[in-house]
Amino acid sequence: MRYVSTRGGVPPTSLSEALAAGLAPDGGLYVPESLPRLEPSTAPPGDLADTCAWLLAPFFAGDALAEELPAICREALDFPVPRVPLGSDGASVLELFHGPTAAFKDVGARFLAACLSRLPRGDARPLTILVATSGDTGAAVAGAFHRRPGFEVVILYPDGRVSARQAHQLGAFGNNVRAFAVAGAFDDCQRLVKQAFADADLRAARPLGSANSISLGRLLPQMSYYAHAALGHWRATGEALDFIVPTGNLGNAFAALLARACGLPIGQIVLATNANRTLPDWLREGGYRGRASVATLANAMDVGDPSNAERLAWLLPTPEARSAALSADWVDDETIRASIRRVAESHGMALCPHTACAAAVLARRRADGDMRPWCLAATAHPAKFDSIVEPLLGLNVPVPPALQALLDRPAQAEPLAADFAALRAALLGT
Repeated sequence: MRYVSTRGGVPPTSLSEALAAGLAPDGGLYVPESLPRLEPSTAPPGDLADTCAWLLAPFFAGDALAEELPAICREALDFPVPRVPLGSDGASVLELFHGPTAAFKDVGARFLAACLSRLPRGDARPLTILVATSGDTGAAVAGAFHRRPGFEVVILYPDGRVSARQAHQLGAFGNNVRAFAVAGAFDDCQRLVKQAFADADLRAARPLGSANSISLGRLLPQMSYYAHAALGHWRATGEALDFIVPTGNLGNAFAALLARACGLPIGQIVLATNANRTLPDWLREGGYRGRASVATLANAMDVGDPSNAERLAWLLPTPEARSAALSADWVDDETIRASIRRVAESHGMALCPHTACAAAVLARRRADGDMRPWCLAATAHPAKFDSIVEPLLGLNVPVPPALQALLDRPAQAEPLAADFAALRAALLGT
């Protein structure tokens, strides 16, 4: 399998080279040159790691990492991803937050780290993993690369726009991890990262690697939990499984689309966003318009110009193709609050604000008479958003042990202006 840029400006490359580069040299995102067609009946009946190794085997075919794929999957995916019922009407929740930093992004970050640590490098200098985060990505990447020889991590997050516990996580690792609180929005952080990768002199002075959702190493393994859940449902019912996916930068939802395009028994896919309406507006109106992000309760989805929209346009190049393949809906903060309360009262389940967006979209569909067994992707543990969730529920949400261990550590972040010169100086130590 070879990989090409969404912008078509570079020759096809190997998976290992695409993983090491992160962003394609022409500024595009790497995508498979062609998509394999998988037969669900050939999938192994094992755990998530087994499903992942089967699913990604065609994507690793012919690459130096191909023989390592089962070990990579076993190393990265060593935590459960259960699908639990949501009430008695057939709906369910796919809990993606049982990894070490309590968010779905542990799957992609740990997989990427396992891949990159196996790739030979001719440069003896550490590889700096530079990542922008709207909340959960940074902690997952920091956790995946923490104390790994040959790697340093630099995290950019929007100061004041992540939860207190998210901010503490980001600054609690130390050692080979530095966190910068950027005076701006997530879009500013993402812009700074893209500018850094486009600066050839900077990259020559300090080797850089990517771990945002622009990285194939993040995207490909995220297909696995949709495949695993859908295969389980298909084996039990003979039917495809429909998903509602909270989304900001579109990487998580795009993974579901990609898995379906490869033949997995996935039915309808609905994007659930907060008041950052770029994706719903694009799908409804047909013209993409990136915009400044707005701050919401679901902060990890506060993205006004989603990077993976470029991959979506590659997979589904026309408005007609996009409208046939997926739909999107958005909710405001008051609806998020109401959704958290309603699910807790009706089902005894605490949701994070992002998952609550998906639950609100499901509630609208139920009100319109749609009684299909939708599956909601639960992207983060509600304990990461205690200042939002606990006052609404009037109770304390238990903190997972791994998250508590980070919260018990001291944390420190460095302030940074939303200016590329400031980031460049910080990276070069000037």
